[in-house]
Amino acid sequence: MLTYEEVTGYFLKAAESIALVTHPEYWMNARSLEREFACVCHSGSCEEGEQGSGCTVSFTWGALDTALSIDGPLGVCEFFHETEQDCPHLHTRDIPPLVLDLSYTTALNGAHVSETALLSLTQMLKLRASEHSRRTIETRPGVSLILHENRLQPDMLTLQQRVELPIWHPDGLHGLHELHDGEHAQMRRKLARMQNSAGNEEILADNPRPEEWLPQAMIDVCQDILHVLAALEMAVTRDLADNAGYQ
Repeated sequence: MLTYEEVTGYFLKAAESIALVTHPEYWMNARSLEREFACVCHSGSCEEGEQGSGCTVSFTWGALDTALSIDGPLGVCEFFHETEQDCPHLHTRDIPPLVLDLSYTTALNGAHVSETALLSLTQMLKLRASEHSRRTIETRPGVSLILHENRLQPDMLTLQQRVELPIWHPDGLHGLHELHDGEHAQMRRKLARMQNSAGNEEILADNPRPEEWLPQAMIDVCQDILHVLAALEMAVTRDLADNAGYQ
């Protein structure tokens, strides 16, 4: 059984193990019963974090996650109807993964940057962030603008990343690399039915055991965050000075 508290605990413990400073917050949506987690992360001291780059990690734990945690896919199936071999409730690949949204920001500190230099800077930032991100599946750079003296000017570099952790995936950790391998999933289920004793009509639900691999996956995510934060700092201190210049 995997709980919301354990997932957040795995992340915070992983961050602490690599000296990533965290400021977690927790919410409960009373209407949807969804539990929400958001955590501001940075390296160095809190004073340095306020002036430098930071990352906000967030995810939502819904009612379906709780049901799967307690009873697994078989329990969800039994809640609605009698179990059937082809029931989609037993096909854990079809259940959405736990999504971690990573939102990075770093201040431009009043730099006046041309549009061409800013475009080059964001493209370079995307490349470096992608190179240092082992778990992310999407990287989107951006620029935050402010209105100053009736003119829009760049204020912050931003970066959005997305991490998908298939905690209910039938192949566990290996499922991170096989999300789109439909034949593999079908073969596993076929073998499971063949191995079932003759005359036994019981449906064998997959057991992903996320507690065995999720702690290490969280460490990987936290290490990625540190690397991307370093890339953001480099973009401001070196690339911005070299390619854009200060006025």
